[in-house]
Amino acid sequence: MYFTTLPDHTDPTFDEQLHFSRFKQRNIIFNASSYKSHCQRHVGCLSIKTIFSGEEWYGIDRHQLVVRPGQFLILNDDQEYACRMDSAVKVRAVSVFFRNEFASAVLRDALCREENLLDTPFETGGQPLEFFQTLYDTDPSLEEKLLGLVNALDENGYDSNMVDERLVFLLHHLIRTHKKEAERARRVSAVKAATRNEIHRRLCIAKDLLHSNFMEQPDLASISHLACMSVPQLVRQFKAVFRTTPHQYLIRLRLAHAARLLQQSSMPVHEITWMCGFQNTSAFCRAFRTAYGLPPLDFKAAS
Repeated sequence: MYFTTLPDHTDPTFDEQLHFSRFKQRNIIFNASSYKSHCQRHVGCLSIKTIFSGEEWYGIDRHQLVVRPGQFLILNDDQEYACRMDSAVKVRAVSVFFRNEFASAVLRDALCREENLLDTPFETGGQPLEFFQTLYDTDPSLEEKLLGLVNALDENGYDSNMVDERLVFLLHHLIRTHKKEAERARRVSAVKAATRNEIHRRLCIAKDLLHSNFMEQPDLASISHLACMSVPQLVRQFKAVFRTTPHQYLIRLRLAHAARLLQQSSMPVHEITWMCGFQNTSAFCRAFRTAYGLPPLDFKAAS
């Protein structure tokens, strides 16, 4: 199924039971633009969420994170979450929901040996893969797959064969992403696998908090509290897993956002300074030149 508008969960005539039942029956794609949208409680199937303009906030396990352009989020089957848009600019969101049986078959194809697939070609069961529910960077290959899917739907209408073929390769991309993140999780300094996974989960909470609030002034104490880690443990394990400290990661996020604003907007440098969470323009210009090799105005002129 393909939708180009978002459902209004506040509409008295909205049939919530019918709406949610569809996610268990079909692969579903949303490609919609809106200024405002709100869903207090959603329980869907395995899905990917991304944004091409604006931002969308998600509430997952009592934590708030935001998806912005260049990022995507994977949610596992039966994960409860809330989502909202409330923006002065139109938000364009693309979400893909994978039907359970379809996702299981693709995951089995990706993870099983070829001889096993030949012996039992129509088996779809097995333990589902638990994806890391954290923000990821959207690489050009994934963006191409998502835009190719929605463009084909807009031009040719919904064709289940075309959609299923494209979703096979999309899921394979997500599996490769998961494997890379699993490699990163193994950098956690801990003996037991269960401990490493739990520390990695909490580090991802801290990382996503930095992504979602870099325009403000997040401090180590509040981040460590929300991630349920001590400050020393957070700094030490964050450096081991992400190869940088939380503060250095925060500065990198701010500078990357500043670079996008310099390329895509006509904002003056002093306004970009404030928008990116820097205390003063001089400090921002020094940090930007160190990271990009040019002062902000020269970078803008060269873009």
